[in-house]
Amino acid sequence: MGELGHTFSLFFFVGAGNSSALGAGAAPARCPGTERWGGWPSPVGLTLGILAAFAAQVLVIVYHYARLRWTSTRRVQLQFRPYDFLEGAKSHLSNPGGILMMVGYLCVSWMLDIMPCSYYSFQDGVRWWMVFAQITCQDFLMFLLHYFEHKGPLGAGFYKVSHKPHHRFVNPRLFDAFDGSVPDTFCMILVPLALTAQLLHANVWEYMLFGSLWSAWLCLIHSEVHHPWDGAFRILGLGTAADHHVHHRTFIFNYGHTMTWWDRLAGTYKHPEEVRHFNKSRATMKLGGSNYKVPDHTFESE
Repeated sequence: MGELGHTFSLFFFVGAGNSSALGAGAAPARCPGTERWGGWPSPVGLTLGILAAFAAQVLVIVYHYARLRWTSTRRVQLQFRPYDFLEGAKSHLSNPGGILMMVGYLCVSWMLDIMPCSYYSFQDGVRWWMVFAQITCQDFLMFLLHYFEHKGPLGAGFYKVSHKPHHRFVNPRLFDAFDGSVPDTFCMILVPLALTAQLLHANVWEYMLFGSLWSAWLCLIHSEVHHPWDGAFRILGLGTAADHHVHHRTFIFNYGHTMTWWDRLAGTYKHPEEVRHFNKSRATMKLGGSNYKVPDHTFESE
């Protein structure tokens, strides 16, 4: 971790130095052909990216509301957890250790000019393989750091101040996705984001799509109800809400998020059907919203 910290410090030092020199009137030292605002990178791409990610979050919230309000759904876990939808949405969008911290990272990494030059380019279109490669790389790095938080050499003390606050949600709802501590967000989200950007040189359009799809997916796997596409995702080894609920309930399985491949290779994957607290019934019910009345009966395990 010391070497990694030194690398991050070097990135920020070089970025700050470049910006200072450019502000003094020096010619742009890097990324020729990209738009500059004086000595700084143009914030247009940054702004569009943040707006795209925000739009994706709004779509997720609207989808989740419609699904709970008007459709028949099947809960992931047996235990019911009613809540006020508006409160959930507000806490989701304003949590300082979640979305706000990620927006801060995007602004700093972009404006200090430490991203690879390709990210500042609007040239060419979207290479979908690159978008998928970014999601895959991000999830693999998150898997490693997630496992490190649980069982790394820094021990229980580091786990308590980093990832344990997120594990108070043993039966999570969609809005708990980014409700974690600042150290947890830094270690498990921002470090993989920074490394993925350095490893895969995408353009700005691909970066926008990656950020929007990945952040939306991270919310959807925390959903308290199953999604219509979960069956297909399970076949492909892609992460579902039930897969991630296994981790929240057991703590020692399913460290991956958007993919289950790494857990299957590492022997840490557990099928949701094997967890005692999970809803194994195929029956669905219309909840009528998030703040629903708990019925007199609950689904029983088969």
